[in-house]
Amino acid sequence: MERLQPPGWPRPKGYSNGIAVSGRMVFVAGQIGWDETETIVSDDFAEQFRQVLANTLAVLKEGGAGPEHVVRMTGYVSDRDEYLAAGPQLGAIWKELMGRNYPVMAFLVVDGLIEARAKVEIETTAVIPS
Repeated sequence: MERLQPPGWPRPKGYSNGIAVSGRMVFVAGQIGWDETETIVSDDFAEQFRQVLANTLAVLKEGGAGPEHVVRMTGYVSDRDEYLAAGPQLGAIWKELMGRNYPVMAFLVVDGLIEARAKVEIETTAVIPS
């Protein structure tokens, strides 16, 4: 995995500007903060985020991948202020579950998600090197 960092650009915090990689691709559908019984685990943003990452890791494992293989994530949040306020908690959860891998990321604020109590949804792409 090669991190793409143009000369003179400040190093981003919590994500990468770009990544170049080749290998087997694993795609994870948008995951929300529910458990294997499709029950939302909490109304707390950070706890939903934790569950989203746990769900993502479970699907990745089925494809032979782990957090170190994640190259891209796109997230959708229903409340910008709640997302920003949870920032320090999200960082700690990220380090606990994903380690020090910082993929290419984009987060968008949306009016709502299909599951009414869901506050965050993240879709993921991983690449297992050849």
